[in-house]
Amino acid sequence: MRALGGYGRIFRQTVALSGKVPQISIISGLSAGGGAYSPALTDWVVMTKDASMFLTGPAVVKDALGEDVTAAELGGHRVHERNGVAHFVAPSDADAALLARDLLGFLPSHRDLPLPLAEPRPAGAADPSVHVSDNPRQVYDVRSVIAGIADGGDLLEVAPGWARNLVTAFIRIEGRPVGVVANQPRYLGGVLDTSSSEKGARFVSQCDAFGVPLLVLVDTPGFMPGSSQEAAGVIRLGATFVHAFARATVPRVTVILRKAFGGAFITMNSKDLGADYVFAWPQAEIGVMGAKPAVGIIHRRELAAAEDPDAAREELAVRYAETHLRPQVAAASGHIDELIAPEQTRQRVAWALRSLARAGS
Repeated sequence: MRALGGYGRIFRQTVALSGKVPQISIISGLSAGGGAYSPALTDWVVMTKDASMFLTGPAVVKDALGEDVTAAELGGHRVHERNGVAHFVAPSDADAALLARDLLGFLPSHRDLPLPLAEPRPAGAADPSVHVSDNPRQVYDVRSVIAGIADGGDLLEVAPGWARNLVTAFIRIEGRPVGVVANQPRYLGGVLDTSSSEKGARFVSQCDAFGVPLLVLVDTPGFMPGSSQEAAGVIRLGATFVHAFARATVPRVTVILRKAFGGAFITMNSKDLGADYVFAWPQAEIGVMGAKPAVGIIHRRELAAAEDPDAAREELAVRYAETHLRPQVAAASGHIDELIAPEQTRQRVAWALRSLARAGS
């Protein structure tokens, strides 16, 4: 009972400091029972490749369920980098300590203190759009776009193995720390789902707690449809993501790269959700849904009567996209502040963050 009470007091102190000072746990060996809850209450968890975490160990699992499982299979780094418990994995104790030091370099030592500044460096690329095809069906790695905006092309990705359809990362722009939330077309086409919503909400709240401005890069077809997502609570977790953005008070800048449809357009730090600036690339498409699904609903009778339904759908989709999905339409209605050339992305984002920093000082 004394041990249980001791855990409770540790938990209470950890929670009392939550959002006030950065808290990082490094798991370099075995962390079980209450010792697993304790790091899970901190902001970030780093695991080494030889570490393991679980509430009940292999022997108890064997007795209770008859399941033979090793410590690594039960709670090794491969398990926890996929489920979001571990935000970083390091090959050794020394590497874990260096990784924690890098993470702390983006954060203040207390939420009331200014962010640590670094020497500004040039961007990673002159034009971050070189990796992005105009073909909406062709995938790309959004981390290349982030690197093209960041000082020196450097980013520290948080939880890269969990909900890979959303990238969360720390970068610097003109020496200032910035948190990035970006759809990742390389996985599931960048669609939002339960896991990515939970991941995004947590990261946004952490950045807001420590005063780190947010850059949001949008390229998403919407939320994942289907009974499995509805049963998993996509409404609840999607609303959590919306809530995190809507309540954030740090500077927030959004850039729509290629497409932003439906509820995902709202969720990904839209103007109406409180974004300070929303930019869009000229080739972006913005609307309730993509052109082909839209004409399938609006013109279903016309398509049913057409001699060549596929050709008719293509023609109607082009017409619909031109009329309803162009970013100029969203800009005219106030949902977009400015259309920017892709090669101007870093320049305009840096300007926006500078202006917002001055406004808040």
